[in-house]
Amino acid sequence: MEPLTRVRAICLALPESSERLSHGSPTFFVRTKTSFVKFIDGGYDEPGPTMWCPAPPGVQAELVDAEPERFYIPPYVGHSGWIGVRLDVEPDWDEIAEIIRDAYRKVAPKKLSASVD
Repeated sequence: MEPLTRVRAICLALPESSERLSHGSPTFFVRTKTSFVKFIDGGYDEPGPTMWCPAPPGVQAELVDAEPERFYIPPYVGHSGWIGVRLDVEPDWDEIAEIIRDAYRKVAPKKLSASVD
């Protein structure tokens, strides 16, 4: 299965999530307002398919330090704690799903966030 197909399935299974293009890339939103995953394939000088998403405090540095071949600080949003996840380096899809759920919890209203736990 293609990375976008997998990411899309995980994101759209979350409550009140939606997808639309943002800056030419498939982007997933909570209640059509706040983005929690941006899928990039071929833009921003990325070598392959990647996703950007917000992470809980401290997680960005932890992941980038531990596995720089899989995780990186993305341009434009990295200063806000977002992480870049390379999807062309044998992704662990269970881990990717948890990263997406964490990103959703970070931006979703409390009631929606609690429904994911």
